[in-house]
Amino acid sequence: MRPETRYARSGDVTIAYQVTGEGPFDLVYVPGWVTNLEYGWESPLVARYYERLASFSRLILFDKRGTGLSDRVPNAALPTLEQRMDDVRAVMDAVGSERAVVMGHSEGGNMCVLFAATYPERTIALVTFGIYVKRIPSPDYPWAPTPEEREKWLKRVGDEWGDVVDLETLAPSLAHDPRFREWWSTYLRLSASPSAAVALGRMNTQIDVTTILPSVHVPTLVMHRVGDRDIRIEEARYIAERIPGARLVELPGDDHLPWTPDMDLALDEVERFLTGSIRRPEPDRVLATVLFTDIVDSTARATELGDRRWRETLQTHQGVVRRELDRFRGREIKTTGDGFLATFDGPARAIRCAFAIRDVARQAGLEVRAGLHTGECETMPDDIGGIAVHIASRVVTEARPGEVLVSRTVKDLVAGSGIEFEDRGSRSLKGLDSEWRLFAAVA
Repeated sequence: MRPETRYARSGDVTIAYQVTGEGPFDLVYVPGWVTNLEYGWESPLVARYYERLASFSRLILFDKRGTGLSDRVPNAALPTLEQRMDDVRAVMDAVGSERAVVMGHSEGGNMCVLFAATYPERTIALVTFGIYVKRIPSPDYPWAPTPEEREKWLKRVGDEWGDVVDLETLAPSLAHDPRFREWWSTYLRLSASPSAAVALGRMNTQIDVTTILPSVHVPTLVMHRVGDRDIRIEEARYIAERIPGARLVELPGDDHLPWTPDMDLALDEVERFLTGSIRRPEPDRVLATVLFTDIVDSTARATELGDRRWRETLQTHQGVVRRELDRFRGREIKTTGDGFLATFDGPARAIRCAFAIRDVARQAGLEVRAGLHTGECETMPDDIGGIAVHIASRVVTEARPGEVLVSRTVKDLVAGSGIEFEDRGSRSLKGLDSEWRLFAAVA
């Protein structure tokens, strides 16, 4: 559930913040470059990242001034690190937080370092992920980009803002995921204007907190992926060596963004560091109708159309499916190659959604089959599990081209809905002990 957005006053500026979780200590999360509090939750990956942090803390999130839902400021008057610290204190005061863990990612980590050194009485611990201490190279810090490289990047940001900016560098594991690409480009647009993004990037180039590192005297965890394409692992080693007693954790992977599919590796380290153990939240169990869809003979169609046309056809089909899921209040769980996995809180809506997907697909020259079952599912922020999911996945493999095939459970639950069925007899479903009676829903 997305928490309510509220506002704190920091001087003449209002800062948007959210609070979620009921853990034994507060954790202030300081984000990187640009953010939008509310749209961030629209990504299942970001939502899972925040929810995991909130499972063992009271998590405090905010948009830095000049970005997202906080007050925008003139590009010529962007905040200094000192003003950003004031904003964090203002948010902490607004939520009654006397002391907190400060956790920063990328550029947000610089301010966390300064905050921990300046306000140790308000800092329980410092946690960083993928941060740097400066963006201008020097003999003892040669890993920063050159001024020429930085200017080239700023020009690209200004020219390409509104598109999928820098995703190949920031999250190569997600760079070719259509859903994440769409979310990322929208997230950037809602976080800052093109000129503000460039101005913030130019300001971040001037940050240098190297001399502050020895003055941090709180428990510190420094995390970094060894293949990070934006900030080198050597920078994390430099930081950890200069903060007294800091613990360095080198993680596998090439991504710079923290909320990627392997995020639990880092989150396990954070939870262990702050609590002494790992206690992942138990999944919720709910009754749901599970829908699997599948394009019939997709390999043959891909060969017939060629890679480019097939990719375009598939993207159009995915857009259509998502529109129908929205219309019938379905929840997309994931795409399964050329199909979808989704859940519904009502079996009749699930069947009618399957009809709609099939009929619209036919208009585009595609034949789709669907399988449905209703049962108890384990729900997670971006996935589901349980025997009901396995049954639905087996049902769809039994469906004929263009058929919406359902288990007897689904048929019995929609009695009185006006949906008619044809008996397809009992089937032995792979991996399941007993036989299952299946029915074809008739539009």
